[in-house]
Amino acid sequence: MMQPMRLRLRRQGRASALLCLSAAILAAALLPGAAVADGVTPSEARLLRDEVKDMFYHAFDGYMQHAFPLDELRPLSCQGEDSLGGYALTLIDSLDTLALLGDKERFAAGVEWVGKNVRFDINKTVSVFETNIRILGGLLSAHLIASDYATGMKIESYDDQLLHLSVDLAQRLLPAFDTPTGIPFGSVNLLYGVDDDESKITSTAGGGTLALEFGVLSRLTNNTVFEQVAKNSVRGIWARRSKLNLVGAHINVFTGEWTQKDAGIGTSIDSFYEYVLKAYLLFGDEEYLYVFQEAYKAAMHYLHHDPWYIEVNMNSGATVWPLFNSLQAFWPGLQVLAGDVDPAIRTHDAFFSVWKKYGFTPEGFNLATSTVQNGQRSYPLRPELIESTYWLFKATRDYRYLDVGRDILASLQYAAKCPCGYCHISDVETHKQDDHMESFFLAETVKYLWLLFDLAVGPDNIVENGPYKYIFSTEGHLLPATPEITLVDEHCLHFGDRGYDSGDGSSIQQSANCAQFDERRTVSSQNSLSNVLFTTRGYIKGVCPGLSHAQKLGISYHAEEDNTQNSRSHEHPDESYVDQSSVQIQSSSVILISHPATSPPDEPSKTRSRAQHLENIVVTGDSEPIEVTDATGGSSEGNTEFFSEVTLSISEQIEVTAEEIASQDNHIEDSTS
Repeated sequence: MMQPMRLRLRRQGRASALLCLSAAILAAALLPGAAVADGVTPSEARLLRDEVKDMFYHAFDGYMQHAFPLDELRPLSCQGEDSLGGYALTLIDSLDTLALLGDKERFAAGVEWVGKNVRFDINKTVSVFETNIRILGGLLSAHLIASDYATGMKIESYDDQLLHLSVDLAQRLLPAFDTPTGIPFGSVNLLYGVDDDESKITSTAGGGTLALEFGVLSRLTNNTVFEQVAKNSVRGIWARRSKLNLVGAHINVFTGEWTQKDAGIGTSIDSFYEYVLKAYLLFGDEEYLYVFQEAYKAAMHYLHHDPWYIEVNMNSGATVWPLFNSLQAFWPGLQVLAGDVDPAIRTHDAFFSVWKKYGFTPEGFNLATSTVQNGQRSYPLRPELIESTYWLFKATRDYRYLDVGRDILASLQYAAKCPCGYCHISDVETHKQDDHMESFFLAETVKYLWLLFDLAVGPDNIVENGPYKYIFSTEGHLLPATPEITLVDEHCLHFGDRGYDSGDGSSIQQSANCAQFDERRTVSSQNSLSNVLFTTRGYIKGVCPGLSHAQKLGISYHAEEDNTQNSRSHEHPDESYVDQSSVQIQSSSVILISHPATSPPDEPSKTRSRAQHLENIVVTGDSEPIEVTDATGGSSEGNTEFFSEVTLSISEQIEVTAEEIASQDNHIEDSTS
């Protein structure tokens, strides 16, 4: 058994400085809504970064000393508990955070122990979703770091043990995908497959948050099965979207019927949106971008009541739940990745106002009454608000986000710190502690907080200065955009055919590698977004002439109330949206956000001022700076009808009109039939 790792000795001077720093700002946390001193200076940012690092080791060492090898720590009683599968969950979830902090000794020790001791041939029924994002994601991220000299964390004795474990685990999850819809069961037994009495109801997030981990595994092993089942699950969900292009929260994996039709961006749905965008950014698979652009456009039209988001009926768009739930707080960070920064700023401000009111964000906050929702009073150390704070600071370099980070750190230190780690807050109004610490506190919450302050100091870590750009999984795991992962043959599939006929009748096959891979093409600018996302899409070429975008990807619309799966009505959302604004495929490496519906002609002065503002924010390797404007060409603040269209970005300009789609609709097949 791996020996508990020793507590780090702190220098007395630094400890005193950190204590004084915390004492100066923790008083503000006592008063909900109170502000701390204005402006975080660079020297203070360095101290805050070091304090976050000490926070990590307080919790990690507490786990190793009192809970390891059980899954998670009970930080009040200083005991351990098995919460997932009984295979040292917190250690696996923390490995890439250790690497990020540059702790090669503990990272190597953790990788070695996991490789020698963790096995998955156990009679345990586990969540497919949680096992994928925490265990499979943690193993893959640690493998990619430990096996590569370029990361600076290469382990000489490492021989792909974590990759072998990843393959074994993923194969044990595969029986869950044996359903008529392709959407997996929510749980699976690692030894015997799906239990006979397993529920056929799963969440949209459960079926839509697999593409990154399963896709990376396929590309590392040359086994396409994993990537394909993950994509089929997304197709199964998306084919059953409503006519409004909204998806519900829970679905029957056998019948495809929605059992909960509340559409939102939070609980049970959140990471579906996240993964269709990030899968495109990491893999260059245009199908995922197509789904994201349509889903995002619908979300901004029906769910967005600037700056908040509500839940509506997926079929009618009628409001069913005017509630902010804490899982929504990831959304501004996702909008930064999509290039839609302005609404992200406003929404983040609104979400943070809830944190300031209570010192934490409750699981539910009722927008109608401006009070904590009954039964949703806890804060289980969630990372989403901190994640969005990091991305917004990275995009804007606005130092107010460091003030946000300082407030969040103060709250955690004052109210959540307990003897052996950090505790859940069971009630955000009383700050009562609960004896539990989720593994994601070390995988995400502390990671994003540390990255925020490190970025302000002058980053020195593999994410900012390493050899690759990274996509963060929904668990915060680091997935590098290496050529092995990102550069694959771009498929030009039409009902299973890899080739297509060009206009002159000749057969053509495109390759993703038709442009040289050179990440140095990314423009370097002090205030640019060039480090926010790695836009490999500029290097992935290939189009399918003669087919509409939906036909090329084999995506069709499945109306729940329609008994004929292969029919498509004239109310198809793809057609209605194209009627408003044609889909433009541009020579650009970043997603373009525009606001087409009922837009008057742009006002040149406003448009130019916005372009100047964004010139140093959104820059890519092979494109001009990208504007983000609202319907009038100016700020979209106060616009409760905010409506966005995400325009595709690949190498050649092609305009797909409504007439072209309508003329070829009779050729498309339902991808789930």
